[in-house]
Amino acid sequence: MTTAEFETFRSTRAVHADPGVYEPQDDSWLLCEMASQAGVVRGARVLDMCTGSGAVALAAASMGAREVVAFDISPLAVACARRNAADLGVDVDVRHGSFADAAALQPFDVILCNPPYVPSEAVPAGEGPHRAWDGGHDGRIVLDPLCEAAHGLLVPGGTLMLVHSEYSNPERTEAMLRSKDMTVSTAARRSISFGPVMTQRAAWLEQVGLLEASRDIEDLVVIRADRR
Repeated sequence: MTTAEFETFRSTRAVHADPGVYEPQDDSWLLCEMASQAGVVRGARVLDMCTGSGAVALAAASMGAREVVAFDISPLAVACARRNAADLGVDVDVRHGSFADAAALQPFDVILCNPPYVPSEAVPAGEGPHRAWDGGHDGRIVLDPLCEAAHGLLVPGGTLMLVHSEYSNPERTEAMLRSKDMTVSTAARRSISFGPVMTQRAAWLEQVGLLEASRDIEDLVVIRADRR
């Protein structure tokens, strides 16, 4: 997918998010953009974890992936992503499940992931849209299991690309992935203004020392890790 084709895919807004399902935002599109620029998707067997509306999985299919499998723990998200794929006439295998379920289908050439990563006062529980962004006290309730699982889910030479916030400790992500014998680099770092969730949570983030007073921007970080 060329840059122009990616922008067309994004601007058509053909991916719809049902109530209770994460709507594609800057983090989703940055991950797609970097995957497109990296050129790792064409011809690959791709796993999209935490698929939400299916935007990243559908972008991967549009980039020429050989096969795309997408997972989410939310039944609402699974139904939404399946309908988006059907409406666009794109072949994506959308499943309800987690890393353990994905492990039964390994290995993959590429893993793409836009996980819940916003630090939250409480451990996320139940169902609802908050499960798409709440990442526990340090924002890593999904990131840490992803870093642990990625090496085993990938073929030798396979690639993981994930996006998260500077406030969820990308340095830890890099260190964990390197400890799994993966080559790690920062594919992108882009500043954005706070959205509604970060704005609402700013006072608590300041209180616990994760946010400088009066700051209202964050860096989104895309990390790439290649299995040796």
